[in-house]
Amino acid sequence: MDHRLAAVTQALSSAIGLEGERMSKVDTAWLRMDTPTNLMMIVGVWVLKPAISRAALAERVRERLLPYRRFRQMAREDAAGAAWVDDPDFDLNRHLVTHRLKRTKGQSERAALQARVAALAIEPLDHAHPLWRFELIEHYDGGSALIARIHHCIADGIALIGVMMSLVDGGALPAPSRQGKAARSGLDGAEDWLADTLVRPFGDITARALDLAGGGAAKSLSMMAHPQQTLGGTLDQAMDVARVGTQLATDLATLALMPDDARTRLKGTPGGAKAVAWCEPIPLDAVKAIGKAFNASVNDVLLACVAGALGNYLRARGDDTDGQEIRAMVPINLRPMEEAWKLGNRFGLVPLLLPIGITNPIERLYAVRARMNSLKGSLQPLLTFGLLSVAGLLIKPAQDALLNLFGRKTTAVMTNVPGPAKKLQVCGSTLEQTMFWVPQTGTVGLGVSVLSYGGGVQFGVIADTALCPDPQAIIDGFTPTFNQLLALTLMLPWGLE
Repeated sequence: MDHRLAAVTQALSSAIGLEGERMSKVDTAWLRMDTPTNLMMIVGVWVLKPAISRAALAERVRERLLPYRRFRQMAREDAAGAAWVDDPDFDLNRHLVTHRLKRTKGQSERAALQARVAALAIEPLDHAHPLWRFELIEHYDGGSALIARIHHCIADGIALIGVMMSLVDGGALPAPSRQGKAARSGLDGAEDWLADTLVRPFGDITARALDLAGGGAAKSLSMMAHPQQTLGGTLDQAMDVARVGTQLATDLATLALMPDDARTRLKGTPGGAKAVAWCEPIPLDAVKAIGKAFNASVNDVLLACVAGALGNYLRARGDDTDGQEIRAMVPINLRPMEEAWKLGNRFGLVPLLLPIGITNPIERLYAVRARMNSLKGSLQPLLTFGLLSVAGLLIKPAQDALLNLFGRKTTAVMTNVPGPAKKLQVCGSTLEQTMFWVPQTGTVGLGVSVLSYGGGVQFGVIADTALCPDPQAIIDGFTPTFNQLLALTLMLPWGLE
């Protein structure tokens, strides 16, 4: 059926004179999702020491990035959806530029860089050319900083991490001929790291989603749609169908009946201006020690810190958070390992309730752990991926109406991605810090990024200034929240039986 549909679509495209490679419906949905207050760009920052030159970076981009065709192609909308078309006027100088930070009186270099990232986060990409742009700040804090903006229709965050890793020293492009094998970057341990990046962020949720996206339970979904084909099946298959059917019904009801999110000052109508902040890394070993002490995962600890920082931010402004929780949408990878090198969007979403009203750090950690455990085995990532696919089939007003449902039910979009354990090199310089934010859709005005890299954990926030004028105040709450948990961990009776 899929092949017949593709053939019909291609024939229709040829008949009405459309050119190029057809864009998937999910990618089409992301292409059309830009709004004046939220652009669908993934924004990333690299801090490199010592400084690198534009010439060196341009050479690396030509060698490693441009062989990915998407970075030389335009996205063109048409009557049948959208297509990828080679840019006949492609010029790397248009996509790789330099910038000199301008600091106001008393402004630190980091604050100036954050202001520049915020300004670029609301600057649309040029749709007349490939939808990406790198800005190199050649002189920043004794080194350089690279601000990358890539439209979400090109790829999701997981795929783009693999793409950006091709730029590091020792990296290499994955060959299409290796489609049956995991993409290898040429780095020691990179394949293991990529596997961790794909599967580890939310553990059982991602593993379950991957299994259903490409494994045996996916066949159960097919059998549910064609029960006549299962008459000769085994009892195990029948049980599999029943389990998946029950889980589907439960998760569909959960998504459909999900109430609007709590009304806090972080929830409302975005104004269109952005502010960005990030903190110094927290030691990953300390995070692991806290998790071990309280029988919680690393993710549980980090999410408890996020909930604590957000709650403290609201209470410091006089808000009553007692008994409140806010919902964050968390991307969950649906990309099998053997397809790690491919671009496009292959992820779903799960709604995670953050207990911002709990002030006791241990109680908050256990509440987060319970919420994460309740999501294990969830099919919600597959359901939301299907919803995005449906959105790509609709005309834009209908797509907007469908996806705005998420905006009303969500306060934040949050990513949590493990990066390489050792610091990498780019053009001979050390990649000291790396951060990125995925876009917020509809009326969502807050994005939270948690990224481990080089032995540390980096927290970053991007916020609409109409809802959160000073995200640095949220960032400043992460370390104290973490230190509370660390202090309580150190007070435990270590070494006693």
